[in-house]
Amino acid sequence: MDRSSWRRRELVFLVLYAFAFYVFIIRRSLQLAHDHYGRLYGLRYGWFWDRLNDVSDAQWRNFRGNLPILTAVFGIFTLMANMLRQYHHLKAKGMSVVWLLISLVYLSYLHGACLIFILLIASVNFLLVKIFGRKKYFPFVLWIFNICILICNRVFEGYRFSSFGHHLAYLDNFRGTFRWHICFNFVTLRLISFGYDYHWACHNPHFDQKKHILSCPKCSSGQSCYLLLQEKNLQSGNFSFGIYLSYLVYAPLYIAGPILSFNAFASQLDTPQKNYLLRQVVWYGLRWFFSFFLMELMTHFLYYNAFAISGLWKQLSPMEVFIVGYGVLNFMWLKFFLIWRYFRFWALVSGIEAPENMPKCINNCYNLESFWKNWHASFNKWLVRYMYIPLGGSQRKLVNIWVVFTFVAVWHDLEWKLLSWAWLTCIFFVPEMIVKSAAKTFQVHSAFEDFIFRELSAVAGSITITCLMVANLVGYVIGPSGMNWLVSRFLQKEGLPTLGGMFVTFYVGTKLMFHIRDAKQRRD
Repeated sequence: MDRSSWRRRELVFLVLYAFAFYVFIIRRSLQLAHDHYGRLYGLRYGWFWDRLNDVSDAQWRNFRGNLPILTAVFGIFTLMANMLRQYHHLKAKGMSVVWLLISLVYLSYLHGACLIFILLIASVNFLLVKIFGRKKYFPFVLWIFNICILICNRVFEGYRFSSFGHHLAYLDNFRGTFRWHICFNFVTLRLISFGYDYHWACHNPHFDQKKHILSCPKCSSGQSCYLLLQEKNLQSGNFSFGIYLSYLVYAPLYIAGPILSFNAFASQLDTPQKNYLLRQVVWYGLRWFFSFFLMELMTHFLYYNAFAISGLWKQLSPMEVFIVGYGVLNFMWLKFFLIWRYFRFWALVSGIEAPENMPKCINNCYNLESFWKNWHASFNKWLVRYMYIPLGGSQRKLVNIWVVFTFVAVWHDLEWKLLSWAWLTCIFFVPEMIVKSAAKTFQVHSAFEDFIFRELSAVAGSITITCLMVANLVGYVIGPSGMNWLVSRFLQKEGLPTLGGMFVTFYVGTKLMFHIRDAKQRRD
């Protein structure tokens, strides 16, 4: 039997196994929800067949509850901005004024008087950039200032006006509807992006735009790839205070991103994105709606997050713990998928294309590097550009990942479970990097060697997916204290069959991902 014939038969088996796996998972999940719904927290009466709806996740509950008003507000904002751009032929400076005024109205509702804190910090950062931006030691100044602000915002919980004088205490009654220091995490990334992009512009970085356009399939077709938008040199006038502020508080991307570099934002403020035609933007919105309906089905029938929030998973069998853990990760993926794509959609409508978060499904990642590149993908691009490469890039990879992931944990929040998640991820990263390095030196000379290499890669993928599940469950669900319980539960006699079945399933899933990868390579 030749290799292609064997691969086709293998694919049939893998698809049948995957189908059977998801039928089993869904049936057991429905049974779990039916048996335990009376003991779960965060269930409310829903709209679907009189089912209870899982709104135990505060972030999803707030986003879902505010969707009507958000949609109305962004519809009005983008309509106003696009009409003003068209009728007055506005470029970067004009559009920055339009979006700055619109965004300040939006932020005034969100944060009330706390908008003052945002504008003060932004002004100090702008002064630091303009004063020290041409100095070689500027990156050190930029990082120290922004990390200190990030930590102080959390420690002092956004500050109280009364702390700065009794005559300002009345302003504490006008703090808006949304805590400003939570949103400021994204503003911090924009502050650093502006600083670095200005610093590099002052040192005349060499980016051959013509050569890039000729070599890039997307750019040579008349569109603009993100690398071109990010790297091409801007005129000094684009680093003005108005465009800077507009970038920091740009309404469609303010709350949750995706994260966009200053260069890419200013470039598209001058010339709106042309990569998405109107029909493609409409299709993007329709796909989002279908995904939202899928989330509604999940939260009305499966209750994964409610199990995690209620702590009921400690009373379940190992198989049921696996089902809930796997379900929680899929719930988290779909939640962030919907939130990020919703705001990206409104940015696209207004002429700004931000990097796509989650370009691949969580169930189509079989190594850590691929997972992080495709989870919060825009944040990954930011980390590579402004942290990883300045720290030395791949030459110091083993050291750099610890610095980068520690920053990611602190950026999310000051919690030990997030630091545990970050350091666990780094520990899991080390063997993967060693194996990848060894694999690059391995040359396949025969069909048998190719078979062995593929099987070993699938086993490695199974181990990696298990490590990813553990790291994310520790970071976002059970915390460090729950890790010992989790390990002991699965290493007992009752848990070993589940552990074995889990490895086999992830092995099969990894093999299926190989087939998807090969099909894409053939198509490209």
